[in-house]
Formats: sequence, structure tokens, C-alpha cells
Amino acid sequence: MDITLERVGYTYAAGTPFQKQALHDVDVRIPSGSYTAIIGHTGSGKSTLLQHLNALLKPTEGVVRAGDTEITRATKGKALRPVRRKVGIVFQFPEHQLFEETVLKDIMFGPLNFGVPEEEAKARATELLALLGLPEGTAEKSPFDLSGGQMRRVAIAGVLAMEPDVLVLDEPTAGLDPAGRKEIMDLFHRLHRERSMTTILVTHSMEDAAQYGDHIIVMHDGTNVLQGPPGEVFSDAERLAQWRLGVPRTVAFQREFERGAGLPPAPPCLTEERLAAYLASAVREGDGRR
Repeated sequence: MDITLERVGYTYAAGTPFQKQALHDVDVRIPSGSYTAIIGHTGSGKSTLLQHLNALLKPTEGVVRAGDTEITRATKGKALRPVRRKVGIVFQFPEHQLFEETVLKDIMFGPLNFGVPEEEAKARATELLALLGLPEGTAEKSPFDLSGGQMRRVAIAGVLAMEPDVLVLDEPTAGLDPAGRKEIMDLFHRLHRERSMTTILVTHSMEDAAQYGDHIIVMHDGTNVLQGPPGEVFSDAERLAQWRLGVPRTVAFQREFERGAGLPPAPPCLTEERLAAYLASAVREGDGRR
């Protein structure tokens, strides 16, 4: 399902003395099946943009199109139901959204609320518990008796149980240690491939954006200033610095190496594996010239 925003603006508390414009003139297209990363400094509008993707917020100006549904400030709530079913959001610290007395009931809540038969909702929940690597017997436990990492997986399962076409991830690794971060990000990447979902990652991590994204949207001061493939977006550190962003550590190391070795800039190495291969090749070529 494609999602497009055309000249979208959003003002909090519009028409009051406290109004604040959070978005203006946003024009982006998120292609169906893509893994899109949205990056930007704090206050750039990422989180407000995210809430437009499944109509938690409706634009003050402009149009959001999610599949066949067109969303404007005048769109009524009933018309938004299909979008909210097909676009699932995993917020920061999703475990804070848990509330049912058992894990199974918590995962089943969303599908049941949208009219899925109980047996089907239970089958989805059981499948997801196994898919997300939760121990046998977790289903009947209270979600509040689980570890922090397990609680997060249960909350993610609750979103996936809706079988969304689009999965939106708002800083999904916040508060996790490096091993936990990698485990969760690899899980989402696997789900993206296996379920052919459109995945949208809102992140402060240039490394995650570069490693997992195939399409990047850069936000700055409430609007999109750049979008394209990671190799293009991260090719110019000076341009990103104007928007208070950096490049992935691998790219920063690569550029330092090139300056020290007197080499022209090569296409950016977005992963450690590509950087290692590039450095090995550059060293071999240097030895050959000597």
C-alpha cells in the first residue's frame, strides 16, 4: 500500500493562543513494499508525521493518501477505520501500552476489536508468540510478570496480530542495550522480508537507517528536505550537517581513511562488511602501486 502526503501541514491547538505549526509543505511518497527510514533532528517533525500515517492526526492542510483512502481535515472517523486496520504503529516503549490480564488476551485485543472471530484471533496470537521467540507458557502469564524485553515483544505481537500492510516503527529500540537493539531490528527486517510489508522506521540512528532502509526521508524544521536511497542521502556529510545530522560511523571512518590516503571519495560504505571489503581493496591497490 502506497502512502503519499501532498502539501501536508499540521498545527497543534490551531486557532488558540497556544497554536504551534509542526509540519508544513510536506510532500513525500512511501512506496509499497519499501523499507523507508525517516530521520531528522529532535523537533524536526518526525513524530508528528508518523501520526498522520494512520490518521491518529489529520492534516490541517493538504492531503494524506493511504492506499485508496484520502485523508483531509474534513475526513470523518468512520472513513479512517480501514487505514487504522492496515497501518500498525509500534510506538516508543510499546510495553507501556499493555493492559490485559494475560499475554494472550492482550495480543488478541486488537483483532477482536476489529471484528476478527475469537478462534482466528487466538490462532494469530499463538503463532506470533512462537514467531517472536517467547517461551512456551507465556500466553497465560500476566504481561507485567515478564522481563522488559519480553514485554516489548508482546506489544509488538499485538500490532502484528492486526496483520497490517504497513508497519510503522517509532524508535523501536529505545532503552535497549546494543545486543537487544540488534535483535529487535533484525527481527523487524526479517518480518519485512517474509511478510512483504511496507516498513517505516522513524529513528535517530543513522546506522539503522543506512543498514535497514532502502528509502530515506530527511525531515528538518517541519518539512522534508531530502529523500532518496541511502547511498545518495549519506554521500554528502556537509549537506547533512546543515540539517544537524551526521553520517553512519562506517561512512565517517571511510571518509577519514580516504583523506588520509589521498583517495577520492568512493560511494559510501553503509555497513561494516562493505567498509571492511573497501578497506581491504584499497590496501591491496596501494600495495600494488608501490
